[in-house]
Amino acid sequence: MTSWRCSWRNFVPLVALLALPALATAEVERRALNNGNLILEDIPEIPQAIVDGLNRYQNVRSASFQSWTADGKGIYISTVFRDVNALHRVDMPMGARRQITFYDEPLAGVSRQPGGRNMLFLRDTGGSEFNQVFLFDPETGSAELVTDGQSRNGATVWDRSGSRVAYQSTRRNGASNDIWIMDPEEPSRAEIILESTDGSLWGPTEFSRAGSKLLMMNYVAISDSRAHVVDLDTGSVQIVAGGPGNLSVNYPIGFDDDNDGIWLITDQGAEFEGLAWQSSAPGSVPQIITAEIPWNITDAIISHDRRQIAFVANADGRSELYLLDTKTRKYRRVESIPTGLVADVMFSPDDSRLGMTLNTAQTPSDAFVLELGKEPLAYGELTRWTESEVGGLDTTAFRMPELVHYPTFDKVGDAAREIPAWVYKPRGTGPHPVIIAIHGGPEGQSRPAFNNTYQMWIDKLGAAVILPNVRGSTGYGKTYTGLDNGFRREDSVRDIGALLDWIATQPDLDESRVAVFGGSYGGYMVLASAVHYSDRLKAVVDIVGISNFVTFLENTQDYRRDLRRAEYGDERDPAMREHLQRISPFNNVGRIDVPMFIVQGENDPRVPVTESLQMVEALRADGHTVWFMNAMNEGHGYRKRENIDVYQQATVLFFQQHLVDD
Repeated sequence: MTSWRCSWRNFVPLVALLALPALATAEVERRALNNGNLILEDIPEIPQAIVDGLNRYQNVRSASFQSWTADGKGIYISTVFRDVNALHRVDMPMGARRQITFYDEPLAGVSRQPGGRNMLFLRDTGGSEFNQVFLFDPETGSAELVTDGQSRNGATVWDRSGSRVAYQSTRRNGASNDIWIMDPEEPSRAEIILESTDGSLWGPTEFSRAGSKLLMMNYVAISDSRAHVVDLDTGSVQIVAGGPGNLSVNYPIGFDDDNDGIWLITDQGAEFEGLAWQSSAPGSVPQIITAEIPWNITDAIISHDRRQIAFVANADGRSELYLLDTKTRKYRRVESIPTGLVADVMFSPDDSRLGMTLNTAQTPSDAFVLELGKEPLAYGELTRWTESEVGGLDTTAFRMPELVHYPTFDKVGDAAREIPAWVYKPRGTGPHPVIIAIHGGPEGQSRPAFNNTYQMWIDKLGAAVILPNVRGSTGYGKTYTGLDNGFRREDSVRDIGALLDWIATQPDLDESRVAVFGGSYGGYMVLASAVHYSDRLKAVVDIVGISNFVTFLENTQDYRRDLRRAEYGDERDPAMREHLQRISPFNNVGRIDVPMFIVQGENDPRVPVTESLQMVEALRADGHTVWFMNAMNEGHGYRKRENIDVYQQATVLFFQQHLVDD
């Protein structure tokens, strides 16, 4: 059955842009590592003591649940050995991991054929995110390319017979996110069933039992998504939830075969996103089932027999797993799930077990299996199937984060608005230097997950790490998510200023030694923080960040641009264009006076390499200290182990020189 594993809120169509050569001038010290793929500019040689000291942290691994074997007795997981993640098979709890894929690029989007042993997976090249779909036989190891090798493809969904697959593709014109259907055994006969004409994202969710209908999701913006059903015999498309006159979140989950309706996650008439059922009769509205849970429902999957649903609630950043009886609409929390994060939930082929990935602040992601009872809502033992290597570290000694709420500049009613943040502190009384790590998105959320990088900073730098969920973050209601839209963009930056004020009130934190760190939209946030708060910062690390919203929007290809305009603003509007130019860090370099480390991937399809190059050039022209790292075989963030290691080592050296020892 189709799961909410596709994470539509994080699934943004991307494109590779024409890469420019890394900036180099006579004054720049430039060297290349990793067979010329990693370019370092003005970055000192990394001392062997740092390399040796970080070795154990850099050898922490994880394993994520991917699918069940055809007989339901074993599982498939994804884990990294050598350089990138690969698919492995595990046949018993804590059994040997047998590697079955061997590629130089990581895999994604694994889905097993219902009633068969074949699988589909996605793979790109060099971080371009132009994913291709491959039909894979896990017994023989043979894989066949079934898409065109050029377009961007994803969101694969098998029909219930295992004979066809629906998927999203830009094959038609390289820009539109259309929905296609094909028989993977005859890929040349693939046909388009829905054309996207407005720049929004379309993706399949589930085929009906008879295979004559397809449930689909249309993502317009973080606050505007819609459920549709297409009749595959006639081609007619019916909108069933959301729409222009009903601005709301509507993530379809699957068909309700018995009652002729659909299951979905929606925030219609509510602040949070709840699990709901809706009749397919014209004019029907969703019936919210989980209204008593005052948090977003983030993931849901229907059992094959349609008797129950497993769903996950995001309770103030922590995951809670529930089982729901689809007949009685009653639900029950699974109490044996540890405090942490739950992902990749999937029923076994006979619905007797539930596979998942679990992650806590002291344990990396691993695969677990929950035994289910014969009746809905009944469950038994939770069993760990993998135990990933942690480099010999005692992870029980890892520092646990504390959830705090600090006041910011505006009010809710008569009281100051409070911003949630997770705070990791070293042992001892301090005062400790502070690294503020800002999430991307912007519709993201920092959560209390296992993070060996933060623990490495705590141990090796003696630094506290703070993860704020500034306005615009998800997980705290749709009002909070919309507080940074359009002309209010810099209000989220002001939340960082309020955090600096809060740090100054904490006796064990050193307000004179604070750094900001972030990637993607978080990279914009750290650049903007450098513009506004240079006098209160010691170091800035920007990873694939947006330096100018106008050039960013203009350089993003068609199928991504409209989705980002819905969040950042439309640069074609003169007033908005002036606003975006005014707040862009690239146009405010003269206000920056803090050492900066900029990290980029040459093939980045989301934030083009030009965003970093223009920022580096402007900073150097203004006489600032700037380290620059560019990986020629990476995209939006580093995925190859050899590049990640050097990047992490350089980051520690940068913090040592400019934050801790300054």
